[in-house]
Amino acid sequence: MIINLTWKFSIKGFKTYLQLERSLSLNSVEAYIHDIDKFVAFLDYKKIDLGPDKIKLQHLKDFLQWVNELGMTASTQARVISGIRAFYKYLLMENLIDKDPATLLEAPRLSRKLPDVLNIEEIDKLIAAIDLSNPQGERNKAILETLYSCGLRVSELVNLRVSCLYLEVGFIKVIGKGDKERLVPIGDSAIKQIKIYKENVRSHQNIKPGHEDNLFLNHKGAKLTRVMIFYIIKDLAKKIQLKKKISPHTFRHSFASHLIDGGADLRAVQEMLGHESITTTEIYTHLDREYLRSAIIQFHPRS
Repeated sequence: MIINLTWKFSIKGFKTYLQLERSLSLNSVEAYIHDIDKFVAFLDYKKIDLGPDKIKLQHLKDFLQWVNELGMTASTQARVISGIRAFYKYLLMENLIDKDPATLLEAPRLSRKLPDVLNIEEIDKLIAAIDLSNPQGERNKAILETLYSCGLRVSELVNLRVSCLYLEVGFIKVIGKGDKERLVPIGDSAIKQIKIYKENVRSHQNIKPGHEDNLFLNHKGAKLTRVMIFYIIKDLAKKIQLKKKISPHTFRHSFASHLIDGGADLRAVQEMLGHESITTTEIYTHLDREYLRSAIIQFHPRS
């Protein structure tokens, strides 16, 4: 067992193990590493200065509580737990630790529950609550307008590039799951706010090398993290005393539901969301089904 086992050394070894011994794809390896990075970010945020060999079950439970409060879904939490378990199994197999703290870590129960959806008024209130007196406010407004206008995943949003904006023709190019590209229409409100952010805020920043093409930047001129987007939305929800539990993904759900409510073709929505299967998109028809059910109960002679 190595004395003072570091995260950098452990993660590097874990990555090699996944690539060589388990022969996983690059995307799968990156997903595993990303899950461990989340945990390391949590430790850093909580100022817990411990190596992987000093972590206890309670630290992992506190981490799960943290990601749950950030609004991550049960399926995302289950995937993160899977990554942590695999990491600690590797450390145990390599005799880098004596005991696996993740053995008794319980995954949340998965159920296919309908996602929370914001109505138009709630979205307007969230956007109106943004403090535009500082540069981050203009950026945050552009972020929310883009999330709702385009139905992006949070990973797609933080990786959105300036070179992928075709605002003159009302489209953006999005790099989705599996590096698949798709063109997504973008609305006038989002276009207007992106232009304000680019011209009045982003153009005055000192941008870090390597981040020149990233659209949304933090105050240090680097790409925003996924966690930061969760915090922005969580703070705004608290500000307007919104009772719903929301996350960046809520805007994606709302985008799809509002389109389908308005009569948009399911196939078109599938294309815009980047879903491989139409079945995934069909979950957003739940509002239509509720309306139809209420109409049947109210008007059908046999009800």
